[in-house]
Amino acid sequence: MPETPRLLLAVLSDEFAVCRLSAEDAIPAWAHHPGFCAITRTAEELSVVCPAKAVPAQVRAERDWRILKVAGPLDFALTGILVSLATPLADAGISVFAVSTFDTDYLLVRSGAFEQAIAVLSNAGHTVGEEEQTPNP
Repeated sequence: MPETPRLLLAVLSDEFAVCRLSAEDAIPAWAHHPGFCAITRTAEELSVVCPAKAVPAQVRAERDWRILKVAGPLDFALTGILVSLATPLADAGISVFAVSTFDTDYLLVRSGAFEQAIAVLSNAGHTVGEEEQTPNP
């Protein structure tokens, strides 16, 4: 069985929101952010993850998320990256929302469980590094 990867994680400085819009909606201007944003369209919905402060109050959103960024770039042949993070957090009762990009993975954790998540991941052998400042729009 392959060894569980030990990862270096960075904390993104903002609080984020996960938003749900109609599949037919255009991508809103507020969704574009020079730091982290993730936009996914399916036949059922348009999902946007961006800094919570950018999201209008009337938008359906789950707010109050923090993000841990896996140091990358990661090779596509690597296995077990997300499971090495999600498993100890699930065992501790901490839910996550994952976003993957070409270069790396991002793990969203509720703000109220964020410090506990960092402790759990550190105890699992991962290293949580310095906070990364996300650019202001």
